[in-house]
Amino acid sequence: MIVDYSLPPIDALPRLKEVKYIKTRDEFSESFLADSTVNNLYDDLIYQITLRTIHELYESDVVNAIDSIIFNGIVESIDKATGQTITACIVSVQANKQEFLSINLEHVDPKACFKKLKGIGSSKLHSLTPIAPILQISREDKRFVSSYQVVDELGDTYNLAAMDWEDFEHLIRELFEKEFSQSGGEVKVTRSSRDAGVDAVAFDPDPIRGGKIVIQAKRYTNTVGVSAVRDLFGTVMNEGATKGILVSTADYGPDAYEFAKGKPLTLLNGSNLLHLLEKHGHKAKIDLKEAKQILAEQEK
Repeated sequence: MIVDYSLPPIDALPRLKEVKYIKTRDEFSESFLADSTVNNLYDDLIYQITLRTIHELYESDVVNAIDSIIFNGIVESIDKATGQTITACIVSVQANKQEFLSINLEHVDPKACFKKLKGIGSSKLHSLTPIAPILQISREDKRFVSSYQVVDELGDTYNLAAMDWEDFEHLIRELFEKEFSQSGGEVKVTRSSRDAGVDAVAFDPDPIRGGKIVIQAKRYTNTVGVSAVRDLFGTVMNEGATKGILVSTADYGPDAYEFAKGKPLTLLNGSNLLHLLEKHGHKAKIDLKEAKQILAEQEK
């Protein structure tokens, strides 16, 4: 499991030490923590957040699905020199389950424990010095290509089952971009491959359902068999994705639905696709008989 965790900036720490009432002047006098004290408190806080988060994730893993956790602590702050917002990873650590659960967190020194786990970070975390994470979800892929808009060209009489196969892939990319953008996600379309391999990849930051999601688009006029679903599952495993979504203009056979049971796969048929379109304010139709005639004429 890779965790990109948003840490608080040092300015979020309260600096007020005490308030005294001076009776002779009828006023309050405030004293503040020294910068060195705040810096030390901040460093200790970051180490504690790191260890606590890893601990809570392992404690909640009741099905024993997590073997190892990589924690990347990221801070968004203001650069005092430029006044611009900067985002930096300041701590990164990998902890396997057996090693971490053998630690008695009640008695450890947070910094010493972090170092024992071979965590990476500046000796002075409050300096917010950027470091390279041990591992992070890669959003770079040479297969990604520029996308173009399709959905605005649709209408009530537009038959999705007869549209150009490449346009169909970009349509699916647009729809899922609308869907995932609500939670801060993004969708990339891959180089056209005529229905083979990966058609689009979604990166969903949601901590529960999120991760890397493979999307395949099948502009079919016949029932989708189990082989297409098997191919999708193989692609999900090969890509290291958390889930696969297969979208088709047609329906799926019983064997396809049976194979998908218990696997991180979602099968969306033509009806689901039209519902998703309508959800985002667009309409079209799917007429498989008409599409077969149109495509047959185009092949002549």
